[in-house]
Amino acid sequence: MSDRSFAIARVPGFATIAVAAFVLLYLPILTMVGYSFNASTSVSQWGGFSLHWYRLAWENETVKAATARSLIIATFAALISTAVATMAALGTTRRGRFRGQTGIYVMINTPLMVPEIVTAVALLILFGIVRQATGYQGLGYLILAHSAFCIPFAYLPIRARLEGMDLTLETAAADLYATPLATFRRITLPILAPGIMAGAMLAFVISLDDVIITEFVKSAGQDTLPTYMLGALRRQLTPEVNALSTALLALTVVLLTAFFLITRKRN
Repeated sequence: MSDRSFAIARVPGFATIAVAAFVLLYLPILTMVGYSFNASTSVSQWGGFSLHWYRLAWENETVKAATARSLIIATFAALISTAVATMAALGTTRRGRFRGQTGIYVMINTPLMVPEIVTAVALLILFGIVRQATGYQGLGYLILAHSAFCIPFAYLPIRARLEGMDLTLETAAADLYATPLATFRRITLPILAPGIMAGAMLAFVISLDDVIITEFVKSAGQDTLPTYMLGALRRQLTPEVNALSTALLALTVVLLTAFFLITRKRN
């Protein structure tokens, strides 16, 4: 008797569509990486292999300052948004259903559903009022703006991890007279750690490459690496932008690889 079970890989044209999808996804990225080693000043004509643009970016003090600023903002935004998202996930999953629960879930995830420019304009107006009242012009606005925008990105993997957790260990700890805080610290938190790490990593990456909110909220002299690259594209298109984009790509790949290895070891 032949095997008549359905398999998507056996559908005619599946391989062609799969290859086409991968080509569309990765060919532009591979082209950008290749041309970041271009010796020519042109981004479309190959002039030989060179590390000139990486060296130029490395020696550019403005690039160094923008990169450091991006990492600082992304780190604080990831920490703040992950902490808030963890509390929100615990509050919406570690209890019975209550009136308004769906509304709270929608409110937390609203930044994912509305256009980012709407969030940027709203934050611009709010922080403009605060600036006039306090006179403060520091990086705190960018950190708060990125944190607010990253909360739903951190919330989703943490909530998913909580919903997939077995409550047996927590129930056993309660039966053994463990306090709620001790149960959370010794049982819930270690099991939840991969979800928290996933949320923090996602929030960090989202903050690191954000352009729209940063453009609206930042003050003079507060360029992050993405906004510096946008300004460089407006001034003159050179392979230096390719080199910076490749460096950002490499950092993202390293973060993803580290997260995969850590979570696999934990599992």
